[in-house]
Amino acid sequence: MQSKATSVDQYLASLPEDRRAAVSAVRNVILKNLDKDYEEGIQYGMIGYYVPHKVFPSGYHCDPKQPLPFASLASQKNHMAIYLMGIYGQPQQEKWFREAWAKTGKKLDMGKSCVRFKKLEDVALDVIGEAIRRAPAKAYIQHYESVIRPPDKKKAPAAAKGKPVAKTKAAAKKTVVKKVAAKKTVAKKRA
Repeated sequence: MQSKATSVDQYLASLPEDRRAAVSAVRNVILKNLDKDYEEGIQYGMIGYYVPHKVFPSGYHCDPKQPLPFASLASQKNHMAIYLMGIYGQPQQEKWFREAWAKTGKKLDMGKSCVRFKKLEDVALDVIGEAIRRAPAKAYIQHYESVIRPPDKKKAPAAAKGKPVAKTKAAAKKTVVKKVAAKKTVAKKRA
């Protein structure tokens, strides 16, 4: 459920009191543990924590006008959620997170990157804080770039695949012309 709020204060003010208190408490934990290179604002209709363009000019690959999302906090229709992109796609981080949460004795309701909760008591705040702290912006950017822009794989040369190698367009065209001529010659001999 995307909010039309244009500021974090406006977003919080739009929430019912119980949700405002829960979201504010989680927000405070995030802010206490957030690396200085991240910024807080409204992103995708939620409270967002992101790498601003001044730190990562490329922005988010899906929409380069957007800063690179790192985490979000939202009040949805049937629950509240914390979206942790610093855990998504990082098996070691996810394993650590799930184990740390389990040690708290609280039930974890987690999707790929979101942790859903209905009341503040359901949230392992110390685990959320540590998850945020463990992902400084530089490390997050490095991981993001390694996933989104993997190193170029060198293709095997055409000759290794059993295909003729043409060094220029003209040479390639000559090869095609020779093949066509050879096929015509074979066709004439059969006729």
